[in-house]
Amino acid sequence: MNIINKKFDLGDGRMIEIESGKLAKQADGSAVVRMNNTMLLATVCAKKEAGENVDFMPLTVDYQEKYAAMGRFPGGFFKREARPSEHEILIARLVDRALRPLFPDNFHAEVQVQITLISGDKDTMPDQLAALAAASALAVSDIPFNGPVSEVRVSYLDGHYMINTPLQDIERADLDLIVAATEENIMMVEGEMKEVSEDIMLGALKAAHEAIKIQCRAIAELTVAAGKTEKREYCHEINDEELRQRVRDAVYQKCYDFSKQGIANKHQREDGFAAIKQEFIDANYTEETLTDEIQFMIDRYYHDVEREAMRDMVLNERTRLDGRQLDEIRPLWSEVDYLPSAHGSAIFTRGETQSLSTVTLGTKLDEQVIDGAVIEGTRRFLLHYNFPGFATGEVKGNRGLSRREVGHGHLAWRALKEVLPTETECPYTIRVVSDILESNGSSSMATVCAGCLALMDAGVKIRKPVAGIAMGLISKGDKWAVLSDILGDEDHLGDMDFKVCGTRDGITACQMDIKVDGLSYDVLAKALEQARQGRLHILDHIQSTIAEPREDYKPFVPRIVQIEIPKDFIGAVIGKGGEVIQKIQKETNSIINIEEKGELGIVDVAAVDKDSIDAAIKWIKEICTVPEVGQVYNATVTGIVEFGAFLEFLPGKEGLMHISEYQWGRTETLEGLLNIGDQLEVKIIAIDEKSGKLKLSHKALLPKPEGYVEEEKPARGPRREGPRGDSHSRPPRREGHNDDRRQGGNNRRH
Repeated sequence: MNIINKKFDLGDGRMIEIESGKLAKQADGSAVVRMNNTMLLATVCAKKEAGENVDFMPLTVDYQEKYAAMGRFPGGFFKREARPSEHEILIARLVDRALRPLFPDNFHAEVQVQITLISGDKDTMPDQLAALAAASALAVSDIPFNGPVSEVRVSYLDGHYMINTPLQDIERADLDLIVAATEENIMMVEGEMKEVSEDIMLGALKAAHEAIKIQCRAIAELTVAAGKTEKREYCHEINDEELRQRVRDAVYQKCYDFSKQGIANKHQREDGFAAIKQEFIDANYTEETLTDEIQFMIDRYYHDVEREAMRDMVLNERTRLDGRQLDEIRPLWSEVDYLPSAHGSAIFTRGETQSLSTVTLGTKLDEQVIDGAVIEGTRRFLLHYNFPGFATGEVKGNRGLSRREVGHGHLAWRALKEVLPTETECPYTIRVVSDILESNGSSSMATVCAGCLALMDAGVKIRKPVAGIAMGLISKGDKWAVLSDILGDEDHLGDMDFKVCGTRDGITACQMDIKVDGLSYDVLAKALEQARQGRLHILDHIQSTIAEPREDYKPFVPRIVQIEIPKDFIGAVIGKGGEVIQKIQKETNSIINIEEKGELGIVDVAAVDKDSIDAAIKWIKEICTVPEVGQVYNATVTGIVEFGAFLEFLPGKEGLMHISEYQWGRTETLEGLLNIGDQLEVKIIAIDEKSGKLKLSHKALLPKPEGYVEEEKPARGPRREGPRGDSHSRPPRREGHNDDRRQGGNNRRH
C-alpha cells in the first residue's frame, strides 16, 4: 500500500493533513483531508471518452455530510441520509465553481467528484476544506486538470483577518468569505458581510490568496509524490481548421457591426445573430451537404467568433450590446402593494429582468428547522427564488428545485438578513419568495431589490434598504472594461460575474466567478467602486418607490404580542397533553407558542384581531396568577359536597368554600342554593401553608346582619371520616380538568 501524506501549517500552529492511497483506491483519484477532527473523503472518476456531439464540460460535484461523522442519527422515518439538503447543495456549488474553469477547454468526458464528511467536530467547518479535498483527489488522478486550486474561509474579526475561522467566531465576524484560487489567480468568492467597506473586502481577498498559495504548493507536491504529473491523453473534438477559418472570415465583421447597433431587446439580438450564422450556412451548403457533424462544428465555430467580435466591440467602442455606456444601469421601474392579499409584495424590473416578490409573516411555528449533521437549529428568515422557463421564453418542465435556484436564493438571503430587525423588534417568522418573470441577467440581484421593497411594503422595519448589482469584465491583452449591470450575453461571453449587494454604508453579500487568468487587484478595486456607484443609483430608485417601511403591518396580517411568565408556570399553561393551550387557542382563535429562556417562559400570542390576543393573554395571566389572601374573584361552582362547595376562581385553580362560609347564619345544606356551573363571588380567606389548599368565602363579601350573634360551636367529638376517608374529600374530578398542581414542566412548543 503506497500511502502519501502531506501536512502544512495555516500559519498559526493549526495543521491541515492530506492523505492519499489508503481509502477508495479504485476511483481515478481519492484523498482524505483532515483539520482537527474534521475529515473529508473526496473521490473523482472520469469516463474515458466523451459523449457524441458534447462540447461542454459535463462535471458533477456532490457533497454529503454523514450523520455518523458527528455521532448522530439522521432524522425522518427512514433514519438514513436522503437527498442533499440546501446546505450540502451550496457547498457542492462552491466546489463546482472552483473546479469547472480549470478543466481543459476541449476535455468533454463526464467527470464526477464526490466529497463526503466522514468525521466532524463543532469547531471546524467542512465547507472550507471541501475544494482542497476535491483538488487533492484530482491531483493524484490522471484526469486532465489545470490546477492545483484550493479554497479557504477568511473572516474579518476584531480588526484582523482570520483563515478557516472556528465556528463559534464566524457569527460575530464582520466578514465571512469562502475564496477559491490557484497559486496565480482568484477564481471564486462568495460570502456575507456586516456592511464592510470595499477596502476591507479587498484586504480579505489578499489574505485568503496568501493562505491558498500554501495549499496549492502542498497539492503540487502530492501530485509529484503520486507520480501523476503526466495526465491521460484524450481527443474529444473533431475539428476542421479550414472550416473554422472560413466561418471567421465570413461572419466576424458582420457580428462586430451588428453588436454596435445597440439593440436593447434580447430576442431581437438573438434573431439577428442567428440570421448571420444562417446566412453563412445558406451560402455554403445545401440540405444534402450539411451533415450533422458539419452543423455541429459550424455552431461551435460561430459561437467563438460571435464572442470574439462582441468582446472586441466593447473594448474598442466602449459601448455595450444594448447601447449603454460601460457604467450605465438599465431602465428601472418598480411598484409595491401589487398583490392585495399578500402581507407584502413588490415588482422590481431592471431592463428585461423582472422579479415579483412577496413577503409572508408567520409565527414561531413557521420557523425552518435545520437538522444537518453539523449545523442544527432554527431559521426565522427564509428566502426562496424560483426561475420558471417562461422567464426566458423557453418551454421547460418544472421538475423540482434546481441547484441554481438554491444558490441564487441563498445569495439574496445573505444580502437581506443583515438589515432585518431583531426578534424582539419583529417576532415574526419572515418568508420572502421571488418569482422571476423575465430574465436577461442579474435575476438574483433583482431578487434582492424586489425583496427589499416587499419587506418595506409589509411593514418589516428593516434598518436600511439593500440593493444588488452584477458587474462584468471583458479583457484582452492590456485592454479591459468593467461593465455595470450585465446582460445575460455579457455574463456568458465575459470574463467575470461579480455580484455585489449592500446598503449605502457597505457591502452585505457578494458572489464572484472569474474566468480569466491574471486579474489584478486594481481591476477588482475598479469593479467594487463601480458597483458601489451603481448600488447607490438603484437605492435612490428603491427609496423613490417607498421611502421607508410602512408604519404598521397591513390589517389582515396576524399580530403577535410577546409576554413573559415564570418558568414554573409553563406546564400549567400547556396542560396535560396540551389540553389547556389547545383550549385557549380554540376559544380565542389564536396561535400560542411557548419557549423556555432561563428562568422565564417566553409566550408569543398571535391572532388577526386585538380582542382575540387580549382574551388569550388574560387567560394565560390568570393561569400564572399566584393567589393571595384577601383577593376577590368571580368563581364557578365545579362540585357540591355535604360540607361545602368547590369553586374554580382562576383557570386551573380552585378552592373549597365550607358550608359555613356561604352566608351569615346556619346553612344546613347547599342543595337548592347552588348548582354546578353557577357563578359566585368569593374571597380567599386562608391558604394552608403545608398543602397549599385554598379556603374561600362568599360570606366575607356580604354585610354582617345587624345584631348578628355567632352560634356557639358544639364540643368537638371523635373525627368522622367522609365517604373516601377524608373529612374534606373532593368529589370525582371532571375529565380534562386542570389544577395548579400541574405546574412546571419542560420547554414545549405548540
